[in-house]
Amino acid sequence: MHGWILLDKPLGLGSTQGVSAVKRALREGGYAKVKVGHGGTLDPLATGVLPIALGEATKLAGRMLDSDKVYDFTIRFGVETDTLDAEGKVIATSEVFVDGADVEDVLGQFLGQIDQLPPAYSALKVNGERAYDLARSGQEVTLATRRITIHDLQYLSWQNEDGTQSATLRAHVSKGTYIRSLARDIAHALGTVGHVTYLRRIKAGPFTLDQAISLDSLADAAKERRLEDICLPLRAGLDDIPALPLTPDQAGLLRQGRVLVGIAEDDGLYFALLGETPVALVEAEAGSIRVVRGFNL
Repeated sequence: MHGWILLDKPLGLGSTQGVSAVKRALREGGYAKVKVGHGGTLDPLATGVLPIALGEATKLAGRMLDSDKVYDFTIRFGVETDTLDAEGKVIATSEVFVDGADVEDVLGQFLGQIDQLPPAYSALKVNGERAYDLARSGQEVTLATRRITIHDLQYLSWQNEDGTQSATLRAHVSKGTYIRSLARDIAHALGTVGHVTYLRRIKAGPFTLDQAISLDSLADAAKERRLEDICLPLRAGLDDIPALPLTPDQAGLLRQGRVLVGIAEDDGLYFALLGETPVALVEAEAGSIRVVRGFNL
């Protein structure tokens, strides 16, 4: 099986556990063993779209890691934690009152390319060790800012319950963006503090939440030996890339790693196909076609 199973990852499950769940489903369904990997880490406290690559699709997992993501998230104002989410220890409080209109007013300053300071509790490495391991051991963690892009940032709703004020937003962001840091910085821009209480990924690259399935649905499909019915084709991970039909001779050359010349295509990436069979992800440049990722299909 070569393609994608999209999980609607539940709360508390790590990305590697999602991979394990798919491996278990393949095993319990009696399917042939294939390589399995995920296309983008999702924190245990986050839910939503988790692309799981099977077989030759794992060659595209790195590209999926580099893709844009869309998240819905809720910021609770007035309290900041060390982890910047609801599981952390309170490190700052504020009595500054804000409302939905205030939040909408500051969102524009975060659009475009910005420098973001990642959270201390992150998987980034400091001198070979994970930042969250150092932070949990009580060590001070100093991370460098990184340039990220916020393509869109929308205000969705305001909640005022039990004396707490929260705003729910939607962010379309580049790879490397930490929503917890974005929430912290939005709160600081309002002269207060805040942390994330809800985080849901609704899109990862070309994959959307309405394509994702629950772990229960995955388990049921495995028992009924119909995982192929919920596995999206390899090409689904390249929906944003135009197809390039090949002749048998051209396909043979690309499978040997050769460069095709004299191809009248615009520069850019293409999904090369022989009929319906994926051959390679290729790049066209100055009339030549070279292999970026070849598929053994």
